Amino acid sequence: MALHGMIEWILALLGITVLAHLLIHIGLRAPRIRETGTPACQGLPFRRVVIRTVRGKRLFGWFIAANGHVPAPTVAILHGWGGNAEMMLPLAGPLHRAGYSVLLFDARGHGRSDGDTFASLPRFAEDLDHVLNWLATRATVDTRRLYAIGHSVGAGAVLLAAARRHDLAAVVSIAAFADPESMMRRFLTSYRIPYPLPGAYILRYVQRVIGHRFADIAPVNTIARIRCPVLLVHGHDDTTVPVTDAARIHAGRRDNRVCLQLLSGSHDTFADPERQATILLDFLAETGGGAPVTRA
Repeated sequence: MALHGMIEWILALLGITVLAHLLIHIGLRAPRIRETGTPACQGLPFRRVVIRTVRGKRLFGWFIAANGHVPAPTVAILHGWGGNAEMMLPLAGPLHRAGYSVLLFDARGHGRSDGDTFASLPRFAEDLDHVLNWLATRATVDTRRLYAIGHSVGAGAVLLAAARRHDLAAVVSIAAFADPESMMRRFLTSYRIPYPLPGAYILRYVQRVIGHRFADIAPVNTIARIRCPVLLVHGHDDTTVPVTDAARIHAGRRDNRVCLQLLSGSHDTFADPERQATILLDFLAETGGGAPVTRA
């Protein structure tokens, strides 16, 4: 009977482990929301582009060319988890009017881009790298004034990409979390999953699946490896990623070229979008991107 009971216990444990692995893999697949509008809805001229990323996967994007002088300063914009290019369109208008070309794109498994086995911050960064490399080959792009803006997970990906590239003039991070481990521990706590067991096992398994240690990709650490100017933007009322995460990232900065701006707003929206756009444009102008916004 003792042996029989042990076998039952082992089988139950294996079943729980398999179920946990399945749930983790499901959790690493972001909800897909396809675009229903285009930049034309905001009066912006654009062309659809397809950019190849890892393993030949195709990324969907919109390229909005600057009016007038070329080559022009150019900004790549990356959405957050479960987002898409259309959700980032509110940033495109002010940038285009200020003389920038803009490329909005969908990460793998998002919007209209090809799917993959899972999504993760490093894969967002891989896709951004391929987009930036593609832009660097365009004759209409001023490669000395190449920028990247990201939101949430996309912001973490922008910081990771900037930490290993030397061709970015500046980057903007909007609502980035400080590190994946803290973010996941908050998530586990919200579902009353105890730590360290099984919580610690779940975190180790996720790191094995994505192929990266959390510490190596955490914005709180990658910020120290970035050599270009960085603007960190965060909403005071963000309940998804607490504003203290922005302070932690800022505290880990390499030098004083990393600026922190706290605005009224939540994780996805700010109370004064015009002020957000002004802060963003002034920051880019200070790094050589264009003329600053004139305030009344």
